[in-house]
Amino acid sequence: MADWSRIVCVVDDDETIRDVLASVFGSEGLAVESFEDGSRFLAFDFDEPPACVLLDVLMPGKSGLDVLKELNARGAAAPVIMISGSADIPMAVEAIRHGALDFIEKPFDPQTIVRRVREVLGASGARAEARARSGRADQVVGAETLTPREREVLLLIARGQSNKEAGRALGISPRTIEVHRARLMEKLGAKNAADLVRIIMSGSESR
Repeated sequence: MADWSRIVCVVDDDETIRDVLASVFGSEGLAVESFEDGSRFLAFDFDEPPACVLLDVLMPGKSGLDVLKELNARGAAAPVIMISGSADIPMAVEAIRHGALDFIEKPFDPQTIVRRVREVLGASGARAEARARSGRADQVVGAETLTPREREVLLLIARGQSNKEAGRALGISPRTIEVHRARLMEKLGAKNAADLVRIIMSGSESR
């Protein structure tokens, strides 16, 4: 039986990219399972969540965002990094909103991808802990509107962590944390970072 905790799934219609990443990850001791489109990936019967999913945005048939949304709806636990050759800010925000850990633009250095995946794997314990504690986010008024990822970020903010510290803990970039923080402030009605902390603290005290 395959050890999916050591397997990276690459979902990309570009055969060259699939082959290059399979070779690079193989040299790092990580196996790769490649899929040429989103439908094949979604139809695959996984015994357990893979270590990480590298998901191209623009593909024939289901787009990467379509696949990401379906994974999010299923509550899939595998961390997802989006890759795209024609990314823009709204697309990146949309991907993060639906659960992507990070967004990397093509052309990319394969070693950069390997480093990011290593960081994601290294942060898996912290993400699991944050998910286990996510029920505490229910103390905040409006918490029902937050995504699971936003709850994780909220808890780290409540513990006084900076964007850089929170990003390191969850295996995502400080910029991605900034996007989540902005959405948290919007959903919870916070005017600024200090106001967000006040809302968090007042919610905790009311329980």
